[in-house]
Amino acid sequence: MVRASGTVDNALGLGLHDHVCWSYDDDAEFRSHARDFLIEGLALGQRVCYIGDDTADALAADLREVDGMDAALRRGAACVAAVRDTYRPDAVVEPAAQVATYASATEQALADGFSGLRVAADVTTMVRQPAQHDAFARYEHLVDRYMTVRPFAALCGYDRVELGKRAVAQLACMHPNTTEDATPFRLYGSADCSAELAGDLDILSAELFPLALRRAEPHPSAGRVVLDASRVDFMDHRSLMALDDHARDHGVTVVVRTDLHTPAHVIEALKLTGVRVDSAT
Repeated sequence: MVRASGTVDNALGLGLHDHVCWSYDDDAEFRSHARDFLIEGLALGQRVCYIGDDTADALAADLREVDGMDAALRRGAACVAAVRDTYRPDAVVEPAAQVATYASATEQALADGFSGLRVAADVTTMVRQPAQHDAFARYEHLVDRYMTVRPFAALCGYDRVELGKRAVAQLACMHPNTTEDATPFRLYGSADCSAELAGDLDILSAELFPLALRRAEPHPSAGRVVLDASRVDFMDHRSLMALDDHARDHGVTVVVRTDLHTPAHVIEALKLTGVRVDSAT
């Protein structure tokens, strides 16, 4: 199973397991891309769900602007959910429970004869407060792990004007796919390793990367946290020191799979004992 990973400028051509962070300046822009994402989900045989900060009636009316969505809503191939009907504005999600909710909905979609579940959700209202960021970023990483093994796809919308670029970056970096300039790197789920890394780990990542590591807490196996960094273009000493700190704090060895030559030299020069490099190929 191959998942998309990179920068996107539209919500088309995505598969059964793909996960996108869409940061936007204009609400109408996100709604347009969300409809595209859901229409393709129907074509792939998925059940689709549209979630936002509006009434359920308003969300359904928005979907009905698209040919075929009214019939999909009637037959249960499409549904809507209003964030306000489920969560208080100051609610802090429980990450594992949130993943379990979507896992249950995915399994129900499969049982009902669909190829999986696809959700387009504007979740800006769930991360307005700093206290909500930790939990929701952790949830984004955990649900991405789930997507690597089950047919659940999601387009997550965040209002960049309301939240600010810094807050959006904290959430965008937990997705394999993001809009342009949302985050310098991405730390996301993997079916084969503890996690995957992509992008640039440089001075622009100096504060964000340790925070993302703490929130994601990539799961170890046999005392090792293995990171597939084959999509990383640059990795500086700060990021390697952050990985070494993570190794020490969790009593593990961090193994970075990359074909870049510099990381191994930096590890040796700085005498970092908790992290090592393996070839990605």
